[in-house]
Amino acid sequence: MALHVKKNDMVEVITGDYRGSRGRILSVDTANEKIIVEGINRVYKHVRPSRRNPQGGRLQVEQSIDISNVLPISSKTNKPTRVRFIIDSNGKKKRVARDGSDLAK
Repeated sequence: MALHVKKNDMVEVITGDYRGSRGRILSVDTANEKIIVEGINRVYKHVRPSRRNPQGGRLQVEQSIDISNVLPISSKTNKPTRVRFIIDSNGKKKRVARDGSDLAK
């Protein structure tokens, strides 16, 4: 299944506690349809002292959110947009915003 977002895309959250927030996608989990967005859904993780982290304490990490809760931002209008897929003249599949602008990097 083709996904409407990719790693390093700028996206806007459209539902939930972080509605209206924007961020860059750090990773995509295609099997579970989850993504991690920079600065969104940050939680504290309590860690015990170890060799890697001798002090221990609380670390802030981003948790995943569902992929259906975000839309990519169009470079043309700087607004969130729905995505459609087209096949260009070379036979390659491309992601295109609803307004026709290309979402390629």
